[in-house]
Amino acid sequence: MSEKITEIFGVDVFSDATMVERLPKKTYAALKKTIENGDDLDPNVAEVVANAMKDWAIEKGATHYTHWFQPMTGITAEKHDSFISPTTDGKAIMEFSGKELIKGEPDASSFPSGGLRATFEARGYTAWDCTSPAFLRKDAAGVTLCIPTAFCSYTGEALDVKTPLLRSMEALSNQAVRILKLFGHQDVKRVSSSAGPEQEYFLVDKAKYLKRDDLIFSGRTLFGAMPPKGQELDDHYFGSIKERVASFMKELNNELWKMGVTAKTQHNEVAPAQHELAPIYATANIATDHNQLVMEYLKKVASRHGLACLLHEKPFAGVNGSGKHNNWSMSTDTGKNLLDPGKTPHENIQFLLFLSAVLKAVDLHADLLRVSAANPGNDHRLGANEAPPAIISVFVGAQLEDVLAQLIETGEAKSCKDGGRLNVGVHTIPALKKDATDRNRTSPFAFTGNKFEFRMVASSASIGAANTVLNTIVADVLCEMADELEKASDFDLAVHDLIKKTVTEHQRIVFNGNGYAEAWVAEAERRGLPNIKSMVEAIPALISEKSVKLFGKHNVFSATELHSRAEIMYESYSKAINIEAKTMISMASVKFIPAVIKYTKKLADSINSIKSAVSDADVSVQSELLKETSALLAKTQVALKKLQGAVAQANAIADGAEMAIAFRDIVVPAMADLRAPIDELEVIVDKELWPVPTYGDLLFEI
Repeated sequence: MSEKITEIFGVDVFSDATMVERLPKKTYAALKKTIENGDDLDPNVAEVVANAMKDWAIEKGATHYTHWFQPMTGITAEKHDSFISPTTDGKAIMEFSGKELIKGEPDASSFPSGGLRATFEARGYTAWDCTSPAFLRKDAAGVTLCIPTAFCSYTGEALDVKTPLLRSMEALSNQAVRILKLFGHQDVKRVSSSAGPEQEYFLVDKAKYLKRDDLIFSGRTLFGAMPPKGQELDDHYFGSIKERVASFMKELNNELWKMGVTAKTQHNEVAPAQHELAPIYATANIATDHNQLVMEYLKKVASRHGLACLLHEKPFAGVNGSGKHNNWSMSTDTGKNLLDPGKTPHENIQFLLFLSAVLKAVDLHADLLRVSAANPGNDHRLGANEAPPAIISVFVGAQLEDVLAQLIETGEAKSCKDGGRLNVGVHTIPALKKDATDRNRTSPFAFTGNKFEFRMVASSASIGAANTVLNTIVADVLCEMADELEKASDFDLAVHDLIKKTVTEHQRIVFNGNGYAEAWVAEAERRGLPNIKSMVEAIPALISEKSVKLFGKHNVFSATELHSRAEIMYESYSKAINIEAKTMISMASVKFIPAVIKYTKKLADSINSIKSAVSDADVSVQSELLKETSALLAKTQVALKKLQGAVAQANAIADGAEMAIAFRDIVVPAMADLRAPIDELEVIVDKELWPVPTYGDLLFEI
């Protein structure tokens, strides 16, 4: 099997090995300079690359190509063009020019722009991102050459996820290289941020999925009572994978491997029907592209197996939701991980400087990290038992906590704790080498050996926003540090003083305890750490004076681009809640209320039939059920009218921010009020009459 993996891995990618094979040496060298050093792309080079890429794709059956981009919808977009070009003799040839490779022009009028573009102004451009390799996608449409691209407006503003991410990667590289040169690393020309997103998801039977309007329209169950069993036995976590799911996972891996996605780990997650896929890390840009492919193929392959994949953050109330743990680090072009502490981190001054820079960045810009993980679904998850709280803190572990304490107390760290060895008490099992620190699953931003794991990212969202923020805030702190250290007459003394000062001033962000505990909420408030509980509360951080200055300084976002994104986020929140509320109104009106009426009629007919047959018969059970059901039905009708009014009230508001606030404060509570009696009715009404599959049907029957 290992030989098969090596044979199929990357076969559908225009990879470095393929370019070496198919490009002239000078062309390959010029393209590599652009990719690795950020040099301008020569149009003549693009022409040669385009021809080679076209020949390779056609040999593999491709008929079309597309500029594959990531607008601010959370998913990818594409417009397909064939390679066909007519000739004067009435025939056709297959052509693909450098101009077609470099630039495309999809209609930009209907993509979210947050006011950057008027609806009638349709022109937008896609631009080839040569740092992310082109790939082939095979489906019912045939074989399509997919070219990763950036997407911008006619007036130059970024309309996508990729463009600001690439800008932030460049900003981080520039500032990190400045620091490294001060440490004597003159050979380092570039520093890349890397990411490895762990993707959680649910699988349910597709036939049952199609009977639930809430899953179809909103991606989550808007109604549903808990079954007798949930996840309390912890028997699903890392349990044996069911045959049907295993078959799905096998095909998914094959599809991803062909496109160069390094799918590595797969297992059952905590909740029933929940699973996880984790890749080997890549540069943040490629990792973002690959995660979009992972989400797309999770859904596509699931459908082939009669399953439906749910990427929503909280598809089922009462069991764990899904996140996307974004493992982030920084590496040089010489192969050095800048967050690797080594065996003696207390002596690794370079590592301690970069570590302190991350601590300061997270402390100063916790609000931006929070908004980078915000979407409507995450409001149901963050702060619950399975997820980090909405309070940003950093877990560093016992070893680094001790090193930082020494720095704060004396200005110098002279020792560090060793992990030691673990003896399990069985002679046939050797003593195991322990890590120097335990893990903390309650921390939203945890150091895990040689990287930070940002655990707040939403399962359905692109990781682009989170990595853009991480890159930029760390770049800004490194910039300040480089400015100070470049002026120092004694670098060694200055860098020690800077580390101590930074760690001391930002020690409040370090928390190694239980992030789920109520006591932490009070402690975080005492420390002055923000507790931003909802997406709507988080959005203003994007357009604060501090943020506009930060992103502008590093050319990641202009003020206009930030305001547009804030507007898009308000609008997306309102639209998501509006869809959910309208779906609830529809399901209550045409499914649940009629089903309950049928049940009450059945009860009433039963009571009358029994009394007709035996006048003094005991019908107390039926009468009690009828009374209880009728009361809940009346409560449902009242809540339904209330929700209809709340939706109308929120939709009447013109201002985007005020509308989002109204949906959060008025509509969401009204939705909860409608759900409550219907969930109660679910456990009373005859299952044969209940119009949708239950939680038990969805979570346990695949």
